[in-house]
Amino acid sequence: MSHKVRENRLRRMAERQGLTLVKSRRRDPRAVDYGKYWLAQTSTNTLETSEQGITLDEIEAYLTR
Repeated sequence: MSHKVRENRLRRMAERQGLTLVKSRRRDPRAVDYGKYWLAQTSTNTLETSEQGITLDEIEAYLTR
């Protein structure tokens, strides 16, 4: 499964659970949050995951728990 397809699938899973999947906009590979993701509550706009961001694997584990 391609990276973008997986990301979109997880985005839909998050929406069904009242969450929003947010991707880091950093373009510098040396940046701390490059390639990281966050889950935020849609209603309150508060983070569900760590402020440092997590990987897609960790997002998937969180959403399927």
